[in-house]
Amino acid sequence: MKYVSSRGSAPALDLSAAIATGLAPDGGLYVPQSLARFDPQDFDDLDTLAEVGALLIAPFCAGDALAGKLTGICSEAFAFPAPLRPLASPRDYLLELFHGPTAAFKDFGARFLAASMRRLRAHETRPLTILVATSGDTGAAVGAAFAGMPGFRVAILYPDGRVSPRQAHQLGCFGRNVRALRVAGSFDDCQRLVKQALGDEALRQQAPLGSANSISLGRLLPQMTYYALSALQHWRNTGDKLHFVVPTGNLGNAVACVLARACGLPIGRIALATNANRVIPDFFAGADYAPQPSVATLANAMDVGAPSNFERLSWLYPDPVQLRREFAATTVDDATIRQTIHDRHHRFGEVLCPHTATAAHLLGRMRAGGDEGSWAIVATAHPAKFEGVVEPLIGAEVPVPASLAELLDRPAHAEPLANDYAALRELLAAE
Repeated sequence: MKYVSSRGSAPALDLSAAIATGLAPDGGLYVPQSLARFDPQDFDDLDTLAEVGALLIAPFCAGDALAGKLTGICSEAFAFPAPLRPLASPRDYLLELFHGPTAAFKDFGARFLAASMRRLRAHETRPLTILVATSGDTGAAVGAAFAGMPGFRVAILYPDGRVSPRQAHQLGCFGRNVRALRVAGSFDDCQRLVKQALGDEALRQQAPLGSANSISLGRLLPQMTYYALSALQHWRNTGDKLHFVVPTGNLGNAVACVLARACGLPIGRIALATNANRVIPDFFAGADYAPQPSVATLANAMDVGAPSNFERLSWLYPDPVQLRREFAATTVDDATIRQTIHDRHHRFGEVLCPHTATAAHLLGRMRAGGDEGSWAIVATAHPAKFEGVVEPLIGAEVPVPASLAELLDRPAHAEPLANDYAALRELLAAE
């Protein structure tokens, strides 16, 4: 399997090279030249994330150095569950993706990427610096996955003051080979700085760099797995396809669901929920795709005004008319997020994080409009990471998962970084 740039002006690479490169030389994102095709029966007798992931991702590793290592990588990456739980309303489900070490869905892809890169660089002598821009959860997942790993350094860029206190603590709690950099700007600024560094060939010769954002195939491909397993479980139990409501900011998690469906998994419709950053809903409502400065919201991990993975979505559906027909997208403001968290708890006993609440609201709207399909709300983070928002709305304390509590008990430190590429370049060159 070869990978090409979404912009079409870069040489085709094997998966390992595409993961190592991160961003294509023409500024595009790497996409597979073709998609694998499966039937649901291909996964008969496969019941775990690791088993499903090894089969699903295998064609994407064909002919690559990672092919013979995939089973071990999946065993490392998918060492915690992603349960599909029925909710109080009939045919409503919650896909819980927050049972990993940092209590967010990003743990799956980050651990897969770390396990892959450790194997690919087993004989390298120069350390590789993993660059990651985060709007809240990605950085902690990457930090946890690479912490203490020989031959790797991590630089996490996050927007100062725009993540929750517990998220900020996580980002700065790893120490050792992981540095947290609080940038005087937005997530879009952090993402821009990371892309500038990855595109700086002179810097990369001086200080080898890699990416761990959702632009990385090493994060995107494994995220197909939990959609595949949950859809297969539902298919086996009911014979019906499972539809998904995905909270999204940078579109990485949503594109993983789209890819899994395109590969033949029994996934039905896909609806996208955003916060007040409405670039994606505006596009699906008929406007041109037009990135905007990001707006700070309660669902901060989705505070993205220039979603990178829109390029991959457009690669899958190059005709904008067809693309708009394929998906529904809705924006959810902070007042509605608060109301949804409050109402879902007091009516059903559910405790949702602000991001998951955007998806729950969208599903509620669809149900009110008469939709009777089987839908899974994708729960992207544990509500305990947003206790300052959630607890006043539900009138109770949210228990902290043991893995999150362990990270919060550590000391944390983050370094200030100017919103200026020269400052980042100087820091990386000195590594």
